[in-house]
Amino acid sequence: MIRIVESQFLTSAQGVKDSMPDGVSEVVFLGRSNVGKSSIINALVNKKGLAKSSSTPGKTRLINFFSVKFMKDKDIYTARFVDLPGFGYAKVSKSMKSEWQRNLTDFLNKRSSIRLFVHLVDSRHRALDIDKSVDKYISSLLRPDQKILNIFTKADKLNQKEKSALRKDFPDGLLVSSSKKSGIDKALVEIFNSLFLEVPSD
Repeated sequence: MIRIVESQFLTSAQGVKDSMPDGVSEVVFLGRSNVGKSSIINALVNKKGLAKSSSTPGKTRLINFFSVKFMKDKDIYTARFVDLPGFGYAKVSKSMKSEWQRNLTDFLNKRSSIRLFVHLVDSRHRALDIDKSVDKYISSLLRPDQKILNIFTKADKLNQKEKSALRKDFPDGLLVSSSKKSGIDKALVEIFNSLFLEVPSD
């Protein structure tokens, strides 16, 4: 069984220049504002309030770093979770939004520690252009040692027919619900395997 036995907030940064030193394998969580990013991170580490959600969607503009320790078969594996600002919702000035996007683009391109991009998508609104653009962009900059994992949030809001349709359209995606704790264990295994297990290429 794989679980996270320790987690803590490390620091916040505006961009790649004032980020934590590279070296520890990182999982980057990105998604639209209000997709449930903080809730998913808190569910994965099984700790309420580790990742803070703003009452105003899109208000958080900092990159937040968390230290996490996985346990598997009594062995400990250390990694970092990186919570990126939500995109596509912030009510800020154009100049601030431009600088913000430049900082994030810089971070995604230049951060050598990133091993996994977790793209969170609201399962009820999975065909939005902004999510398609993010997937396309991340795919364009993927290194051989990096992967993308699509996680569809708020799965408890779907009926069985809708869940089946989503699985058919996105066979590699995971359905999770942080409120019902469904799919969290499976997501944790996927994240762990992406970070620490060598997967043979076809």
